[in-house]
Amino acid sequence: MNIDIQARNFPLTDALENHIRRRLDYAMSQRLDQIQQIRVRLSDINGPRGGADKCCHLQIVLPHLQDVIVDDTRVDMYAAISRAIERAGRAVSRRLSRQRARSQRRSWEFRADSPPTGTTTGDDTLQA
Repeated sequence: MNIDIQARNFPLTDALENHIRRRLDYAMSQRLDQIQQIRVRLSDINGPRGGADKCCHLQIVLPHLQDVIVDDTRVDMYAAISRAIERAGRAVSRRLSRQRARSQRRSWEFRADSPPTGTTTGDDTLQA
């Protein structure tokens, strides 16, 4: 899994990067093998003017599924990161669960269409 972290309009500190990696590891630990890439974009919309303008944008790339995209804006960047990653973790779980349920349903429908194994058709006769 590839994690790409970028900050726009402010410097990316080691503390922020460590926080992001720690939170991602915790939130996605059970699904890491199913995630191709995670893109994290941090931005300070208003710059030095302040306000609820710290934005965390996450894009999680899953194979053969639509990407999971989550945005969160807060006064504090750490809070925005934590909340966005928490929401993304739940969204990834839902999306993977739906995919698993669909594939199980398809395999069940496929089995219902084919004759059961070990049965014979009317043409087969047993010879002793």
